[in-house]
Amino acid sequence: MKSEAFVQLALDILSCSQKELAVRLNVSPTQISKWKKGDYMSPEMEEKLREITNIGDQDPAFVLWAGSLESAMKWKKLIHYLAEVAREDAKTGYNTYPLEDEIGILCWDTFDTLREMGVNLPKEFPKELDVDYEADDYEEVWDLIENNPYSDLISKIYNSLNDVYGFYAAYVSELIYDDELGLLDTPAENIEPCLMALAACKVDVSQDFASKIMEFRRRVMEEYEEWLSIVKDRAFRKGIPLRAELLSLVYNSNDALGHEADVESLGFNKGRLHPDIYMNELLIGMRMIHQVLPYIMEKLGIAEGFELDMSKLRIGKD
Repeated sequence: MKSEAFVQLALDILSCSQKELAVRLNVSPTQISKWKKGDYMSPEMEEKLREITNIGDQDPAFVLWAGSLESAMKWKKLIHYLAEVAREDAKTGYNTYPLEDEIGILCWDTFDTLREMGVNLPKEFPKELDVDYEADDYEEVWDLIENNPYSDLISKIYNSLNDVYGFYAAYVSELIYDDELGLLDTPAENIEPCLMALAACKVDVSQDFASKIMEFRRRVMEEYEEWLSIVKDRAFRKGIPLRAELLSLVYNSNDALGHEADVESLGFNKGRLHPDIYMNELLIGMRMIHQVLPYIMEKLGIAEGFELDMSKLRIGKD
């Protein structure tokens, strides 16, 4: 997608045709068409496009979605402010690493999530939010943020992400990076990168504002059911106990997840094993034994006339 965004951004900023852009980059028009379809673009060509579009180190897709470099920088300032406030307000006992934005993808991830939800981003940065978040009165700033549907939704998603990430850090992260389970070579590797989307699923938002929210929630939840089931299956096969029902990450509210993470961080759940974690697996195992045992007994020649003595199954003494 980056190559497509670079080309479209260059066409918009330079107000030129694909043929004119090809001449400027000293490539064929066919190559421009390939890039617009998502073909690989070399780092050298990316750097050249950054120079002619003057976007510096900004994500081209984010600038394209924001409408201009100026709007992108204002959104970036707001997003980082909202992320910092949310991270400081986290009550899970775990640091919400994605909100630190150490790898510089928070703005893109936020806009991509909003777009997937069906939110139509404004063509220009909202004028009422163009303030000095640090210098201006805190309460006045937050009145502006909460009264704007875009900033209010982003803030709610980040607060939800605190809780979702807290549960992930408490119960899932160590399994994902356990070499014995080998999960980084499976679809389960998507669990951490997509937590923003899962957090957004737990936020109450009008379908009038986020037109694709129902479809978005269904898709994201189905993906997480699949990914977390892979984790559970690998853990079961390797005999690694779980300390919580991992699918709670999908079905529970963000508040419930945050509370669960907080309790874990304080050590109250140390050594605990969730009572329902392996129930389904145990039932499956019992069904398999029930199906296979008659064939084993017949093979051994002990099936005919066999009668189970229930008295020998008693546990303990009378």
